[in-house]
Amino acid sequence: MATKSLQIDIVSDVMCPWCIVGYRRLEQALSQFDNLDVTLQWHPFELNPAMGPDGQHLGEHIAEKYGSTPEQSAQNRQRLTQMGADLGFTFNFSDSSRIYNTLLAHQLLYWAADSGKQTELKLALFTSYFTEQKNPDDIEVLVEAATRVGLDAIEARMVLTDKRFEKTVQQEEQLWISRGIQAVPAIVFNQQYLVSGAQDPATIAELITQLTTDAA
Repeated sequence: MATKSLQIDIVSDVMCPWCIVGYRRLEQALSQFDNLDVTLQWHPFELNPAMGPDGQHLGEHIAEKYGSTPEQSAQNRQRLTQMGADLGFTFNFSDSSRIYNTLLAHQLLYWAADSGKQTELKLALFTSYFTEQKNPDDIEVLVEAATRVGLDAIEARMVLTDKRFEKTVQQEEQLWISRGIQAVPAIVFNQQYLVSGAQDPATIAELITQLTTDAA
């Protein structure tokens, strides 16, 4: 059977719990296909571009941004924790959880793409933030994540301190916003078909089947 190609672009933020849920569901959908050559790239989106260097208490942030009560916020965290567990990912929300700016993290991810380690780094950053409750706006945390996936620590630190990719990342963010992306995850298949949010594996698999059949 001939190998079929599929390009997947994921617009995402490290702060977004639904982004790791969506990715794990995408993995489940892709596992149903043989002879599929997948090219996957992550693209930047900042949920909180104006967030200060110290971040903000998660509960306060959710209340301010979405008007959620403490009870609603707790229920949502419990729901996400169960979803994560079902997908093999650990969310460790706590009363002290904070939300942060992710511009530095996106710069590191942009750099990691050339080495073929972008997805590994993205997953390491999800783990660092959601599971280990570390600050992804901290250079030491980011360098640690980079070395965890086999990237060079010295070069990673230089990328983060000289901010060589900052403007490029910001321009890419604006590009996706100009294309109508207002929330994440946003998953684009073959530069043409958009799936918004963390859809279930069956829905994604149905689209992949359609795309690979049309391309046959």
